[in-house]
Amino acid sequence: MNMVTEDPIVTAAQSPSITHSTRAYLERVRGGDIGAIPAVLGLLVLCTAFAIARPAFVTAINFANLFTQGAAVTVIAMGLVFVLLLGEIDLSAGFASGVCAAVLAVTLTNLGLPWYVGVLAAIVTGSIIGIVLGTLVAKVGIPSFVVTLAAFLAFQGLVLVLVQEGTNISIRDPVIVAIANRNLPPWLGWTLYAASVAIYAAVQLIRARKRTGRGLVADPLSLIAARVGALALLAGVAVYVLNLERSRNPALVSLTGVPIVIPVIVALLVLWTFMLRRTAFGRHIYAVGGNAEAARRAGIPVDRIKISAFVICSSMAAVGGIVAASRASSVDPNTGGSSVLLYAVGAAVIGGTSLFGGKGRVLDAILGGAVIAVIDNGMGLMNYGASVKYLVTGFVLLLAAGVDALARRRAAAAGLR
Repeated sequence: MNMVTEDPIVTAAQSPSITHSTRAYLERVRGGDIGAIPAVLGLLVLCTAFAIARPAFVTAINFANLFTQGAAVTVIAMGLVFVLLLGEIDLSAGFASGVCAAVLAVTLTNLGLPWYVGVLAAIVTGSIIGIVLGTLVAKVGIPSFVVTLAAFLAFQGLVLVLVQEGTNISIRDPVIVAIANRNLPPWLGWTLYAASVAIYAAVQLIRARKRTGRGLVADPLSLIAARVGALALLAGVAVYVLNLERSRNPALVSLTGVPIVIPVIVALLVLWTFMLRRTAFGRHIYAVGGNAEAARRAGIPVDRIKISAFVICSSMAAVGGIVAASRASSVDPNTGGSSVLLYAVGAAVIGGTSLFGGKGRVLDAILGGAVIAVIDNGMGLMNYGASVKYLVTGFVLLLAAGVDALARRRAAAAGLR
């Protein structure tokens, strides 16, 4: 009697298990697809080191400060991911956020219009900036480095014009100020937490069911349960800590709850992740970033995709400018300047987005932004000056770029690119 030996790969595909999924993941890592592993490891090392050196680093009030300190840079980095996925660069994103913040301030304070008009004006300004930059890159053919470098210089002058050559414009609108300076009630924080975990679990289960129905390999339930459990644990700990009393004098003022800026960032993460992973536009972004000529021959409107990516980048810069203006409750000539651009680009790259295009996620911007916020915050607690902060951040960015280059080389050698 003939004995038929089952192919272990086919069997694993037909009956997926967490062991098989783990083995497949490790194979991708060995092939050069390391994803966000360096950023996660970096966060663990940095947080451990700062917690040991300065116990104040792990207090509830400092934990909340980490989110508000890195919020504006993280939001700008989320937009930069789209441009970097195309293998392009936007050096003007920092001062573009400053221009949009200045438009917001002028609309609210000087013109006395409602907050929603100011927000709309700022985002429309960002969109127009993106259309102009994207058109010059895609239609005229000027390299993005040159176009956005010119815009970087021009926008500095435009900010000065809008703030009347150096005036500090205060923002007192309670809605705008609340974005980066107020917190959700503790009950609302827990409600959003429960809803988020439930929605994430439902999405994972629906996706697995659809793949199974189409005869495709789906993630095993054990792996889905592990993901949902990890999210529930991490988010639950975060909400619990943020709901602790952070005020030094609770009798005068209570300071509890999740900062409002956190659900704003989470909403943007969900929106843009869905856009990249679940739409034709997102697939076209990756295709153009991987090989623009091949994408063009496949019928993808490359120029339109490039312009759209710059529009998203500048619009997110506008949102970042709004967050920065909220945190400072004002706008001045330095808004969007200094190290904002460098930190934003660094956040995207440190998180795992490739400078060579075709690889990256919106989540990378959040992970990288967390790394930069931890460095800035931890160094400040240890009383290091700006010089040391810049040196350490620059080294981390260089290390991330080096890891990306080595990973691409390994992937090419393995025939994955």
